[in-house]
Amino acid sequence: MAPARQQLRGGFSTRCGPEFAPAQSPYPGNMRFCIFESQDFAMASIAIVVGHPEQMTYCEALAEAYRRGAESKGHEVRLFKLAEMNFDPILRGGYRKEQPLEADLQAAYDALAASDHWVLIFPLWCGDMPALFKGFIERILQPDLVRRQGTENAMNWHIFEKKSARIIMTMAMPVSVYRFWYGPHALKLLKYNILNFIGVKPVRETLLGMVADASDEKRNSWLKKAEAMGERAE
Repeated sequence: MAPARQQLRGGFSTRCGPEFAPAQSPYPGNMRFCIFESQDFAMASIAIVVGHPEQMTYCEALAEAYRRGAESKGHEVRLFKLAEMNFDPILRGGYRKEQPLEADLQAAYDALAASDHWVLIFPLWCGDMPALFKGFIERILQPDLVRRQGTENAMNWHIFEKKSARIIMTMAMPVSVYRFWYGPHALKLLKYNILNFIGVKPVRETLLGMVADASDEKRNSWLKKAEAMGERAE
């Protein structure tokens, strides 16, 4: 059996097992022997975006739970709640002319660019993401795409490479109905047409169904799940 491994805070780990007992040990055979080893922890920089247009929502609670778990393990977290941000979600000129980012959008852009991992949390509304969240994405991407026009990178949309993402989507229907009856169009749009297209891979998803009718026990279990994902930065 492989020796047990225990992670410790502060950059060290321990390994314990009978094979670490000194030769001709005077101690009893059931004595526990351990060695200490230096351990390099892979700390992540995480950007969380809550795409719900309202404040004090369950989406926000999921984001706070994820942040709590991530920060407990030393990961760096920036949290952006669109309901509290001040920006125009409409591309007034499409992709013909650059639309400068407002201060809140610029802060979000800088955090997304500097992070290793994104967490995008939003509700399913009318079969899609909320319009505010879609507008946020369009505004964030527009300046880079406009600047690439007429250059050798015009067809290269990999603006945010070497990043991973987690999509957390809440909905009123059962997840199985969304996946197999309606087809997860919003999920596919965000995962493949947007995130993969701009270079974000891998993208994992967590879908939570029947949220409005869920018991407090169920909702708390989802919050614990989000906190555990935060601890692992996944």
